[in-house]
Amino acid sequence: MSSAPERQVRGTSVDEPSDLGLLFHRLNNQLGIILANAELLEAKSSDDMGRARAAQVVASVLDAMATARAIRQQTR
Repeated sequence: MSSAPERQVRGTSVDEPSDLGLLFHRLNNQLGIILANAELLEAKSSDDMGRARAAQVVASVLDAMATARAIRQQTR
């Protein structure tokens, strides 16, 4: 049993091609939030290990954003 509260996820069914664009938009918005927070943690971390971990998250999010962009281009 998880102690974290369950979160409802907004519907992600794709009925029309335009819905796919909205899903990519939402994904990029969420990745942008993660990126901003990781960059903030990286800048404010007081130790090298914390900065390195935050930098790894930043790099991974940027990679995920590039991957989402590539998938989006393939689906057009």
